[in-house]
Formats: sequence, structure tokens, C-alpha cells
Amino acid sequence: MTVQGSSAVVLRAHRTDLAQPPSSLLDVVTLPPQEPAAGQVRVRNLFQQVIAASGDLMFETTQIPVPTFRVGEPIYGTAIGKVVESRADDLPVGTVVLHMSGWREESILGPGEAFPVPDGVFPGPEYLLNQGVPAYHGIVDIAAVGEGDVVLVSGAAGGVGSMAAQIAKARGAAYVIGIAGGPEKTRFLVEKLGLDAAIDYRNEDLDDRLAKLAPDGITAFFDTIGGSPFEAALRHTAFGARFALCGTLAGQVGGGDGGHPRLDIMTAIVREVQIRPFTTGHTPDQVQAWNTHYAQWYAEGRIRFAHTLLEGTLQRAITAQDELLAGVHRGNVIVRLAR
Repeated sequence: MTVQGSSAVVLRAHRTDLAQPPSSLLDVVTLPPQEPAAGQVRVRNLFQQVIAASGDLMFETTQIPVPTFRVGEPIYGTAIGKVVESRADDLPVGTVVLHMSGWREESILGPGEAFPVPDGVFPGPEYLLNQGVPAYHGIVDIAAVGEGDVVLVSGAAGGVGSMAAQIAKARGAAYVIGIAGGPEKTRFLVEKLGLDAAIDYRNEDLDDRLAKLAPDGITAFFDTIGGSPFEAALRHTAFGARFALCGTLAGQVGGGDGGHPRLDIMTAIVREVQIRPFTTGHTPDQVQAWNTHYAQWYAEGRIRFAHTLLEGTLQRAITAQDELLAGVHRGNVIVRLAR
């Protein structure tokens, strides 16, 4: 059958400065009509995930180990959609799927590109649009958090940090402290996510608060920010602490230098701090490990999906990208494109 073209978000020009808002370089355009070939499906996208890394992928080159966006072509990202036309026996019309070809109204997906969303496990399919894979990998495999640990998480109100902090609690950590910006976010961390304490880095002194909250030092640190939180964590570390370095948002937003914190080498040596940077390739094993524990912990009430659900079109997803980098929202940011 002949179909009309659908809209997609296209990169107009590469980003050259961290101060540039992504919206200034993205356009919504209509793509030429395309019909699914044998083995393919057409998916009408329902939910679009918005993540900070998309801002980095707009640069011509990046240290993130995934392909950058190309000028004049649609960008990509994780989305949830429903199959509306199928030429694949295993994905009939009506199947709700998770895939990586989002940022468009419709996606044509081939074998191995669309993954059915389990029914009845979570309140809605958008609950699969989380950043639990890097959070789980960092807390479990890198920092090896377990019973009795005193854990500090920077960016704890964000998509990755909110999951990492809760995973630490689910793993039996004795005390979990989150760092976030503003009283509303810190209250959310304690009252809604169940953290033991939270520090408002905008209005509180990190050193003073850490000295009171962790007088014997932290034993594990999950860092998504870099900059001053990393430096403060090192000053308040216990002997043999493990640092899982996941991100440097302080150096990714607004042109700051948070990606180059000062390393107190003597403190690291004397206290034998294990500093472990990592990337998450979302291997099948990593995805399976997280999904298995996520479903179990969610059912047990030990994990809450911290997210901001926005309503709108692809244009709303673009503005949401700006807002995410500006720290407007908490948790995982998702735009509902259609009902």
C-alpha cells in the first residue's frame, strides 16, 4: 500500500559549543514515504525517551562510544511504539515494541531491531524507557555495592542517578546519600525514592554535609556529574572505597570544566581508593541482568520509576532536550507522542 511520509527530527548542523541549545540545531521534517519490506514492520511511535547523551551526539566527534548524529539525517534514540503494519511473522499488528529508531512519528524496523514489551509487568510500556542498565552495571559490576556500604550518588535526581541510588538500597547498602540541585529534588529523593539523606549542592556545603552524614567516610561513589562532587567525595572517602564514574554532566552543560576535576592523588593512594570509569555498551547480558532485577524489585516495591512524562509532538521532544540539559526535570524524561 502507498503511505504518506511521516515526520522525523533531523540534525541541521553539528553542535560546536556546549552553550548551544540542541533545539537551535534540530528541525522536524517530513520524510519520503516508505513501505516495509519482507521481514520488516512499520511502528507508530508512542513514547520518546530524552537523554543527556543526545546533546553530545550532536557534535561532529565525541568520546561516547556510539555513532554521532549526521547532518541532514534523522537522529536516533530509544522509543516505544506499536506495530501498525507488519511483514514479519513474529511481530503482528498491534504488538508494542521497544526500539532505538525513535525521534520520528513512524519507524521502519527490521529483524532484531524491535523488542516486544512484556504485558502486565509494569503500569505502562513507558516504564521500559529507563536508564537502569548503566545504573545497574555501575552499582553492581563496577562499584560492587552490597550489605553495609555507605553510598554517595551524584546527580541522584536524574535518570541514571535515581536508579543507581535505589539499586544501592535494594542491594542492601546501609546508608545511601544523594546529591541533587534544589530542595524539591532533595525532598523527592528522601520522601519518594527512600534514600537515607540528600544534599542540595546549590544551597548546602558538600563538605559540611558529608562530614555529618558519613563521619566514617563513604565506601562507594556513583558519579554522573564530575566536578566538585567528585572532589568532595574523595575528601570524604573511607579506606578502599570504590568510585564508579558514569558521567560528567558538570562538563557537558553550559561549557563548564566539570569533566576535569582535580584528583587528590595522595588521598587516593593513602586510602587505596579504586577509581573505576566505565561505559555501558548495553550488551545483551547487561540488559537481561537489569530487566530481570527491575521487574522483581518493582514488584516488591523496592524500585520506583522516577520519571517526568510530558505530552506533545516531536517538537515538544526537542524542547524537552533543552530542558533536560538545563536541569528542569527530574528522573527519566519521556514525551508521549500519541495515545
